[in-house]
Amino acid sequence: MDNLALFGFLIILVVILLLLTGKVNPIVAMVLVPVIGALVAGFGFEDITEFFNSGMGQVMDVAIMFIFAITFFGIMNDVGLFRPLIRRLILLTRGNVIIVAIVTIIVGAIAHLDGAGATTYLLTVPALLGLYKALNMSPYLLLMLATFSLGFMNVAPWGGPVGRIASVLGYDNPAELWFPIIPWQISMLFVGIGIAALLGWLEQRRINKKAERGEIELTGDINAKALADDFYENSLKKEQEAEEKPRQHGALIWVNALVLVGVLLLMLLDVAPPGLAFMIGLAIVLPLNYRTPNEQLGRVRAHAASALMMASIILAAGLFLGVITESNMLDEFALSIVNVLPEAIGPYIHIVVAFFGIPLDIIMSTDAYYFGIFPIVESIASTYGVASETTAYMMLFGSTISQGFLSPALWLGVGLAGVEIGKFIRYAFFWFWGFALIGLLLGAVIGVY
Repeated sequence: MDNLALFGFLIILVVILLLLTGKVNPIVAMVLVPVIGALVAGFGFEDITEFFNSGMGQVMDVAIMFIFAITFFGIMNDVGLFRPLIRRLILLTRGNVIIVAIVTIIVGAIAHLDGAGATTYLLTVPALLGLYKALNMSPYLLLMLATFSLGFMNVAPWGGPVGRIASVLGYDNPAELWFPIIPWQISMLFVGIGIAALLGWLEQRRINKKAERGEIELTGDINAKALADDFYENSLKKEQEAEEKPRQHGALIWVNALVLVGVLLLMLLDVAPPGLAFMIGLAIVLPLNYRTPNEQLGRVRAHAASALMMASIILAAGLFLGVITESNMLDEFALSIVNVLPEAIGPYIHIVVAFFGIPLDIIMSTDAYYFGIFPIVESIASTYGVASETTAYMMLFGSTISQGFLSPALWLGVGLAGVEIGKFIRYAFFWFWGFALIGLLLGAVIGVY
């Protein structure tokens, strides 16, 4: 291993270890480590500036998209765009365990439209937890099904993983990576519904057995309307407790829905890049729903923390990627690995890593997986003629279903559901892995790779 390969290895290793241990913020790891590594490797600040400029060119569009997409969808939630739909879905359950499980998948998918895991759990778990308790259903099942939805919905370009992949591969428009996998995403929704029906049936059997043993009493008719009304009223209460109150008019929900559809069409029809589409959408919904500039600024400020956190990490990753790619460290490191890999494994390394995506995702952070592992696997696989997009999609489908121990969103979901993290991982691990493997096979069947 030559010096450049060694320094590339050390930089990537230290960044991954720091991200895994959570000792520092990802921004600190992805800025200081590559800068120090480049200086020790003999590069000067003129070189590092060139690496920085190149890295920023790779990720700037992605960072802009994150800022405006997260803020836009946050405001859509603030004004209650999805509230009537979720309420109606709760009504549809009629207290049937299997239907409740299916509805959980659908509610989770709707809740994750903003690409934020925290929002998914905040909307799904409190809305359905009362129904689960009333039916003696396990809160672990609720959390697992919500996480399934989060997984297949998270491949949208504003969800995180695709944006990270786009920045690594140098795509200006992450939606270009998303368009080919929309059929996969839709298919996985139906797969999720099928698995939810199976899990609901198994849950009904578990409940019946406990009732036979006298451990619980089977419930009678559940008042789904009361639970739906409770969700609706609690959501309204949160809206009223916010410092800025949206305009109240019955037609506004339809106007907001039209704006949302318009923004998505701008992207899907490739009329405008995602950053511009969400920027335009945000500029429309702010004055549409909030009267004064101060109220509009207040709503932007309410979502600024989430939006800027993601954008800052992406920009920091741009420096990290700029250093390890423009300095040729990554290429030299990948070639060094190729030289020692058994010939039989090299062409299939992307498949091997994708197969173990769920175990890797559970112990790693998203940033470590996509900014640390993915560039290495992509570089190695490409030397064997594997398309970069094939590696990207396989690693995406193999890992995006679950949320790792290092995910703050998962800890939020655990707290909302009142479950134990260790028990939840044991409960859901093989279901997550099985769901991910189905996703990998489905990608091949529908021709994604």
